Amino acid sequence: MSRLLFVTSTRIGDAVLSSGLLAHLVGVMPGVRVTVACGPLAAPLFSGLPELERLIIMDKRRWGGHWLDLWRQVATTRWDVVVDLRRSALAWCLPVVGRRLVSSRDTAALHRVRAAGALVGLADDPPLPVLWTTGEDEQEACQLIPEGLPVLAVGPAANWPAKIWRAERFAELVARLTAPDGILPGARVALFGAPDERHQAEQVARTLPSDRCLDLVGRLSLPVAAACLRRCSFYVGNDSALMHMAAAAGIPTLGLFGPSDECLYGPWGPNAAFVRTPETLQTIYPPGFDHRKTGTLMDGLAVESVFDAACQLWRRTRS
Repeated sequence: MSRLLFVTSTRIGDAVLSSGLLAHLVGVMPGVRVTVACGPLAAPLFSGLPELERLIIMDKRRWGGHWLDLWRQVATTRWDVVVDLRRSALAWCLPVVGRRLVSSRDTAALHRVRAAGALVGLADDPPLPVLWTTGEDEQEACQLIPEGLPVLAVGPAANWPAKIWRAERFAELVARLTAPDGILPGARVALFGAPDERHQAEQVARTLPSDRCLDLVGRLSLPVAAACLRRCSFYVGNDSALMHMAAAAGIPTLGLFGPSDECLYGPWGPNAAFVRTPETLQTIYPPGFDHRKTGTLMDGLAVESVFDAACQLWRRTRS
């Protein structure tokens, strides 16, 4: 039996983008048993991996103490492959009989999916991100999004305010996309987000007919969210972990960008696209920019531009 140690991100979105590499390695290592080490927020993404032997949650500690904790837990195992996407020294401090795959600063300018693929020589054709779910996850998703009218999934929040397109613009966009002449006439609308993102989502929910609004904000584990996204027909949202999950779910996914880099973090997959503000990333930041305090920098992105991009993506994925 071979063993693989996969050390990935604390952030959910980055962990999703690394999942294709893990799936690729599992595919070329028959019978492998996998240990995943990651932050607590991202950990549920890997709970449904069939080859998972152990999931180690890395709670950040002062002076890098979490790395010492991790080393203590994995140092007595002989590993066939160790992957470290966090550029630590861990891989060089473990007994490895096969390969050490450590993320390099040389790939810092590549999209994160390409950077992960580069570790196995697949930067030009990297493995697609994937989502692992269980039968229980799928059953719960069926109850939350039962069969019926198509579903437009919306992610109106993000992890910092500057990336958030205003709620009233999401509301106008949803109305146009679900209008009789829209891409999903009469569709139900599923709102996704974390518990602390409810305020942004409620502003959109108030504009929707109650019988067509599926409010899932703060109600889902990550695997159930993945299963729910698979049941949707289209996703539109800010640059966020949910956007990456939607793209990994394989549904048409449109990401909205302004003060973040689509070249590094655009939604990845054959059914994914992005639209950004007219301002470039290099010019959009105001003096004294603080991502924790600066308000939205997405006002240059017009509803019409997003609607047109959504229609183009819909036509492309339907052809």
